[in-house]
Amino acid sequence: MKRTKIVDVLRSTDFGNNVNVKGWVRTHRSSKAVDFIALNDGSTIKNVQIVVDPSKFDAETLKNITTGSCLNVVGELVESQGKGQTVEIQCKTLEIYGPCGSDYPMQKKGQTFEYMRQHAHMRLRTNTFGAVFRIRHNMAIAIHRYFHEHGFFYFHTPIITASDAEGAGEMFQVTTKNLYDLKKDENGKIIYDDDFFGKMTSLTVSGQLEGELGATALGQIYTFGPTFRAENSNTPRHLAEFWMIEPEVAFIDLNDLMDLEEDFIKYCVKWALDNCKDDLEFLNNMIDKGLIERLQGILKDDFVRLPYTEGINILEEAVRQGHKFEFPVSWGTDLASEHERYLVEEHFKKPVIMTDYPKDIKAFYMKMNEDGKTVQGTDVLFPQIGEIIGGSVREEDYDKLLGEIKRRDIPMKDMWWYLETRKYGTCPHGGFGLGFERLILFVTGMQNIRDVIPFPRTPKSADF
Repeated sequence: MKRTKIVDVLRSTDFGNNVNVKGWVRTHRSSKAVDFIALNDGSTIKNVQIVVDPSKFDAETLKNITTGSCLNVVGELVESQGKGQTVEIQCKTLEIYGPCGSDYPMQKKGQTFEYMRQHAHMRLRTNTFGAVFRIRHNMAIAIHRYFHEHGFFYFHTPIITASDAEGAGEMFQVTTKNLYDLKKDENGKIIYDDDFFGKMTSLTVSGQLEGELGATALGQIYTFGPTFRAENSNTPRHLAEFWMIEPEVAFIDLNDLMDLEEDFIKYCVKWALDNCKDDLEFLNNMIDKGLIERLQGILKDDFVRLPYTEGINILEEAVRQGHKFEFPVSWGTDLASEHERYLVEEHFKKPVIMTDYPKDIKAFYMKMNEDGKTVQGTDVLFPQIGEIIGGSVREEDYDKLLGEIKRRDIPMKDMWWYLETRKYGTCPHGGFGLGFERLILFVTGMQNIRDVIPFPRTPKSADF
């Protein structure tokens, strides 16, 4: 008999007919008169109840149906007599595909998220992580839908690169060299002539620079792929391997860029509210009581557009009024998450797009303002998260960009191709980057970024 997904069974009104469901046991309650098995196959947060007459089945078989066991069930679909469900299945045949011992690490009890990270290969089967990763899927669909509907082209940028887009230098090297026998020159520097690419290469930290090339050919593109940062950071907001969405648009100015950022993020949040109702309600009840209200709040108001200098003035006034921050506030310093969240959660009580940052705390490619001190950078700040999007208008002037590259001592040998886009048919353009996991953090209400990616890669941790 053909299997029916549980999500479809729960919507069905085809009472009296047999159905075949397969999945994993969430709970099994036994008595002399009747057994109740809650079965879930990952297609929905909700379980289907299997009603079993113990007199019709071998007692040893029923005893072996424990939490985590995998079952194949055929039975009659009937209206449920119990609360919280509309249908249930009166079991006729039952097969145990995979029994599950008492040492199953995801038993039905309150494990911590830290504990579950140690069993990431099994945590996916829990209700919480099922909800998180169904929402993650939906957010990926929403992102592709948004850009397709708005005329963007999906553009694949390289994962292996010889350039450091951010100028931070915290990159994972890619090599075929024998690390036990490295050839070096007279100055002690490694010789890469015999390496696979003939030069030092790394895993990308961003597809932006190559994305700019796509935008100057196709008009507007977006990337959506893995990125890597060898930053030794053990915080709830950082991963060594994560996914980035990076649109680039030709002929865009600062106001248009902010419009794009706001419209895009609202589209994603609305998609979650419209398409992930059951999972969001579960997470709202179990993880974050204010989750759905916070998501709805994103859609209600226009985002505040706040120049950096005004933001600093607000924060300094808060300090004068007695508010205590862990990190100091002054013009020219980068904002910490606590500063961003103060502006969003306490001062404005709505999302903020901060603009016009000091040039020295932003990347070399951002377009300089006429004051010579600030650049046309934009950061979208959200409650609970802080920065969720970072973007800018890019510097299209060859001489200005070259001057900034020299000022920051960025190796020219790696940037020649990027500079040539400013020599041959340069145009105004801009874009932004959205860390996919930061978006999932916000939409799910989870507190640690390691819990919104299936297999987190962090310092000293590359298991599974």
